[in-house]
Amino acid sequence: MPNPTSMDIQRVREFLLDLQSRICAALELQEQKNGGGAQFDFDHWKRPEGGGGLSRVLQNGDVIEKGGVMFSHIDITRLPASATERHPDIAGAKAQALGVSLVIHPKNPNVPTSHANVRLFVAEPEGKQPIWWFGGGFDLTPFYPNDEDVLAWHQKAYDLCAPFGDQVYAKHKQWCDDYFYLKHRDEQRGVGGLFFDDLNCWDFEKCFDYIQAVANGYLEAIIPIFEKNQNKPYTEAQRDFQLYRRGRYVEYNLVYDRGTLFGLQTGGRIESILVSLPNLAAWTYRPIWDEQSAEKRLVDYYLKPRDWLNELKNASP
Repeated sequence: MPNPTSMDIQRVREFLLDLQSRICAALELQEQKNGGGAQFDFDHWKRPEGGGGLSRVLQNGDVIEKGGVMFSHIDITRLPASATERHPDIAGAKAQALGVSLVIHPKNPNVPTSHANVRLFVAEPEGKQPIWWFGGGFDLTPFYPNDEDVLAWHQKAYDLCAPFGDQVYAKHKQWCDDYFYLKHRDEQRGVGGLFFDDLNCWDFEKCFDYIQAVANGYLEAIIPIFEKNQNKPYTEAQRDFQLYRRGRYVEYNLVYDRGTLFGLQTGGRIESILVSLPNLAAWTYRPIWDEQSAEKRLVDYYLKPRDWLNELKNASP
């Protein structure tokens, strides 16, 4: 498989920076639709080892309580354990990694938290040919989900995967279900989406086309969910439940997330690594929900791996 050239890497970089700008602009527009003017602050940063990034963060908006849309392009002198567990042959190699990663925590409990990232990794083990792959995906973590949004989310995922092969959606959906799983809670993080890593089974152009489809698909899927739900009324009890469930998000990112571990092990910028954590979260001790409540249904029904497309389509009148 031909290795990406410096021009190929530059094209990926330009796409990622444009993606970051488009996502921030679309989310700022949602703030404006609510009469607010909250915008993403940004700061450029550099790493002593090489490379850097552009962090864009919005806090305390009318629609978004905290959102981070982060671009990075870093140089790595010696690859850490988090990057070589599946690739022991590149242990200690120099590398570069570039990507956009985002987590959006809305204020209204009726709007799900969402996450997406796309990235390119190129390792150069001494005396060997470079090794490259893409990774990424997106997933949805609702607090008060509705079937229409869950179906639309997975339909978008299915549709963007279809041109790349009949089994791509099923494979990357399953990978998402397996990856975003809290073992110590026996819960999914949310209702899933897509997740993939080590993607170099196609040539570089097709792989690049796929991550572009995934990145653009996230934006096309999440904005209608905001528009539909961001002005719904909610109670203080629902807000409390949102904060409680955010605690699960924190647990996952600090215990299991490979991106967090990679950032820490490569001496990454702590503010950027931990921007995915919400400003507010809660850990209520053993709360009890009514058996017929929406809160209980979230855990018992939605936070289970399901064939959402077929199940919800068959349930539609």
